[in-house]
Amino acid sequence: MTTTLADTTTAQQPVKRLRVETYTNGLLGPSQPMLGPLADGGTLITGTPPGCWGPMITPAFQGGHEVTQPVAIAGAEIGDAVALKIQRMRVTSVATSSGVMQFVEGRYHGDPFVAKFCNACGTEHPASHVEGIGAEAIRCDHCGAEVSAFRFAHGYVIVLDQENLVSLTVNQKVADQLAGKAPQMSALPQLAAQHSILSLARADMPGVAAHMRPFLGNIGTTPARDLPDSHNCADFGQYLVGAPHRYSMTTEELHAAKTDGHMDTNSVREGCILICPVKVPGAGVYMGDMHAQQGNGEIAGHATDVSGETELTVEVIKNLTIDGPILLQNVDDLPPMARPMSIEQRQKVRELAARWGQPEVEESGPITFIGSGVNLNAATENGLRRAATVTGLPYEEVLNRATITGSIEISRLPGTVRVTILCPMSILDCMGIGNLVREKYSLQ
Repeated sequence: MTTTLADTTTAQQPVKRLRVETYTNGLLGPSQPMLGPLADGGTLITGTPPGCWGPMITPAFQGGHEVTQPVAIAGAEIGDAVALKIQRMRVTSVATSSGVMQFVEGRYHGDPFVAKFCNACGTEHPASHVEGIGAEAIRCDHCGAEVSAFRFAHGYVIVLDQENLVSLTVNQKVADQLAGKAPQMSALPQLAAQHSILSLARADMPGVAAHMRPFLGNIGTTPARDLPDSHNCADFGQYLVGAPHRYSMTTEELHAAKTDGHMDTNSVREGCILICPVKVPGAGVYMGDMHAQQGNGEIAGHATDVSGETELTVEVIKNLTIDGPILLQNVDDLPPMARPMSIEQRQKVRELAARWGQPEVEESGPITFIGSGVNLNAATENGLRRAATVTGLPYEEVLNRATITGSIEISRLPGTVRVTILCPMSILDCMGIGNLVREKYSLQ
């Protein structure tokens, strides 16, 4: 039996299964009440609205996403970690829209994702509504003025075929038709508060066919202080440092609080295992910002935000203190140098060792550390330093391992990367994740 929201808000005993379809209006942190608790080993199912563009054009939002209300995990304490095993992921939107953004000056205080206001009547975070379709469709409830803080510099509307995992951008005529029934085509959940980006009907790039490969762009655990959900990372988060709004903080405060859930890492998809830090009691697992597809880097700044459903199981890892996420990617997503060797390859390595008198051959498994920073260089060093700190390997050894048994890959510009290495199984066992690595990669 799946426990509903009404069953869990006053629950005392951990539940084994929980469905979440309530959201936080763009904020994450200790002020957000948690659902649950969900039992260690329990199943979490979420229905999530689109991230990015919908919240961006909805001025009441105080962050750039609309993520799920956090869930407490029984037994998760500060200094632990939680492993999120993604079992199933499904896009529910029929269509979406995205593109390269432009800010509308004079409609925000320092950061248009966080601190919007109506420049006609001065209302902060005004309630708003949709009138008609097109670039001026978002209107202030207080004075009726057009109020969006964002425009498309170049945009597209795309229709989706979840069953066959293909998609196609459409022309202006089709985009206008979709805009007329935008919430239905977006499949906005009942309690979602955002406007659908389909209402803007920007169709500059018709007829482009693209693969679908759904993943979650923002998933993890609650940061140690309140901050906008889209800024739970170092690259977007840098705009909170010294900002002219209520979520201003120092660099040190940002790095101590964030959990780097906003990764836009396209291998955080069905089948992977994501290991997240616990920085508040109960962990506070949340998720959102599902994308229908995205190449490495999210080059346009935004990808195809969609509504969707995700099912995962949660496992508490005691006394694994980490500063940011660790990812056990699907084999197909691993860089070639980090893929486990076959039985035949291992045998050839043993024969090579015998020929040269090398007495032992290391048993190892793949592990990926997420690094974030103000730019790619800073993010890469952050990921490498995290790998060294958590594994206990010398930093220079991590550099060597990443060179010959791994890779550095861009997740998002300007500053989120994946640092992958083959790590000795003895170290993974000491970290408490050796069993997860063996299970994930069918290692002996």
